[in-house]
Amino acid sequence: MTRMACELCDDPGGEELWRSATCRVVRIDDARFPGFCRVVINRHAREMTDLVASEQTEIMRVVFAVERAVRKVYHPDKINLASLGNVTPHVHWHVIPRWHDDSHFPDPIWAPARRQAGARCPTASDDDALARELSRELLAQLATN
Repeated sequence: MTRMACELCDDPGGEELWRSATCRVVRIDDARFPGFCRVVINRHAREMTDLVASEQTEIMRVVFAVERAVRKVYHPDKINLASLGNVTPHVHWHVIPRWHDDSHFPDPIWAPARRQAGARCPTASDDDALARELSRELLAQLATN
């Protein structure tokens, strides 16, 4: 049987910041939403219930660690967590920092923009700080395993 093409099996899905045997964390290069990350399962699975219990636990622990790191570095007004998979049916979680004056708030980032984005812009130092903070959070989170 031939495997169907899967974007997240064939491509990292963003700039890889961290990887374990189970999943990876990638940063999405989207200037409108600095700090936007994805947590992607490394093997192909369509649904969370297709994962074994240890994979389910690890991916959620990583999602929470990413959320904490993004909050510490970017100080957003809100964090959106989403696992949709309608377009890319491969288990992955979006961790999206949001600001009251971002281009889409309060709508999802996939909706039409409501306005020009506010003053918040990503910087290289924010990206470097995110990678460092993410490493700290993941070491702490996964050490309590």
